[in-house]
Parts: sequence; structure tokens; C-alpha cells
Amino acid sequence: MNNQRGRWIIGIVLATVVVAFLGLSFAPLIGDTLQANRTSNPDQQPVSSVQNGTSAESEGPTQEQLKSQEKGYEAVLQREPENENALRGLVDVRLQLGNLEGTVEPLQKLAELHPEEPSYSVLLAQTKQYLGDMEGAAGVYRDILNSQPAYVPALQGLTTLLLRQERPQAAIGLLQDTLKKAPQLEEVEGSSVDVASIQLILGQVYASQERYDEAVAVYNDAISEDESDFRPVLAKALVFTEQGKVEEAKPLFSTAAELAPPKFKDQINAQLQQLEAQGSTEEG
Repeated sequence: MNNQRGRWIIGIVLATVVVAFLGLSFAPLIGDTLQANRTSNPDQQPVSSVQNGTSAESEGPTQEQLKSQEKGYEAVLQREPENENALRGLVDVRLQLGNLEGTVEPLQKLAELHPEEPSYSVLLAQTKQYLGDMEGAAGVYRDILNSQPAYVPALQGLTTLLLRQERPQAAIGLLQDTLKKAPQLEEVEGSSVDVASIQLILGQVYASQERYDEAVAVYNDAISEDESDFRPVLAKALVFTEQGKVEEAKPLFSTAAELAPPKFKDQINAQLQQLEAQGSTEEG
């Protein structure tokens, strides 16, 4: 993998990999991903800028400039249909133009060029989902899972779609089957399965169906398997909060804050402070 494509992949993964916080739902973050890529890849110039002999584009390009860049990328792709820089650039500029539908074709091409990189396909599925093509998105997620059954972003994406179709049991079955197969998958694929993240998604599905006892049981399993992971502790605290079990939730928030990386501590402590403030108000 060359460095430029590697950096772009990392940007996709950062935007699409779920369970960074809790393993809950995620929205299409394609625009943010590719905007971040523009700053992290200073060597990747828009075609129109390169042709004009200028350096990096100024902030806030006009619609006319964006259209010019789009035509430049399209011209390159007419000559070189598999030019990855042009494909990524076309996705980027069409996002800035508000043409999300126009990103589907180049994203599809990128996914076809690199079937070994499921993050491309996840980005495609997210786009289809955002555009309302639920069946198309589900098909992409299932294709990913056919080759990588425990790939967490695809599991999360398909779970979300199944819940939207009011098929919670199908979502639960998908996740339970994956967890059961985890040891076998690790043996066959020679890589570890992110069991904790899959458990978090399963717990959230249970919680969304108000099957709180089952959600807590899943989180307890995750906690027992890795007592240093703040996520199931926080998830359990949130379930207790939803149930009105405030006193049981408070120590869990405190524990989660202690275990969490610095970037999450403030958010967790804010949840705890909010609970304590509500308790003081009720007592008053």
C-alpha cells in the first residue's frame, strides 16, 4: 500500500469504525473524512490547480472552482478509469458541491479496485444508506461480511439497517452468530476478533428493545473479559440511567471515567454531574 493511499484509508477508518466511544450508531461521515484528507494529504492537489500551476487551493473554493476541479478529475478518469487519486478527488469535490449521489459511482469503483480494503465498501454502504437505498446498502454490508464475517463497521451498519426495518431479532441473531463463531474465525483467519465491540453492539440492540436485563448481561460478560475496558462499564451505566436506577449508575460512571482515555473523561464526568444535579433538584 503506498503512503498516500494508506493515509486516506486511515482517514476512512477513523470516520467509520464504530465503538470508539460505545459501539453505538454512526452516521455517514464521508464529508468530514474527505475534508480531513485534504489537510492530511497536502501533496494531493486538485487537478485544476495542478493544471493551472498553482499550489494548494485556497480556503472555501467557489462553486465555479469546484466545477472546474470536477471536470478536471472527470477528464483524467476518461483517460485513466482506475486512477485512484482522481477517483478520490472526484468524491471529494462532489461532496463539496452537495452532489452525494454523484459520489456513488467513484466510490463503487474504489471498492472494486480494492476488495481487500473493506473501509472503501463501508463508505459506499454509508452513502447508499444516507441516500435511502437501504437494500443497496445492506447488500454492500453483506458482501463485506461474506469475506470478513467479524468486520465491526459492517456488522454495525447492517445491524442499524435491520433495526430500521424493524427486524431486531435478525440483528440479534447476526451478532450472536458472529460471537459464537469468533474462536473459529480467529483460527481460520489468523487474526483476533473484536469480541468486545460486537458485544457492545449486541447490548445496544437489546437496550433499544428495552430488553435491559439481557443488555446488562452482555455488558457484564464484556466487563469480566476485560476489566480495563471503560466502554461496557459506561454502557451499563447508561442502561441503568435509562431504567431510572440512578444510584446504581453513578459508581459505574465514576469507574468508566477512571478507565477511559483522556479524550472521553470530560464527556463521562459530564454525564455523572448531570445525574448528581438531577438528584439534588429532586431532593430539593
